[in-house]
Amino acid sequence: TCLSLLMAVSMHIGLENNYNNIHPHARCQIDNTITGVFYNSENNISLYAGKDYALDRFVHLEIGIATGYSGGDIVPFMRYTDRDWFVSPSYEYEKKNIGIVIGYEFNFTK
Repeated sequence: TCLSLLMAVSMHIGLENNYNNIHPHARCQIDNTITGVFYNSENNISLYAGKDYALDRFVHLEIGIATGYSGGDIVPFMRYTDRDWFVSPSYEYEKKNIGIVIGYEFNFTK
């Protein structure tokens, strides 16, 4: 099946605003195409679509677009994953800050 139900916890490093750190997440992956919906760091629902590139057995790079962020109607995203851990670049548009998001994602459908 393509449906995964997940819950991520995250830390926002190098950013000034207070962000949501709990992210319920539903994903569908078919081959390397990913789509899903999650509760984002800005307390909004985000839809996303992208590609998941396996770099080795455990390490993946996800690249795509997402909705629900203050930076625009549709923003790019990139996420580096290693098993259940992830790292993603982040940007505060109004403050022009660059940061990173580090997190752990629990997969309830494995």
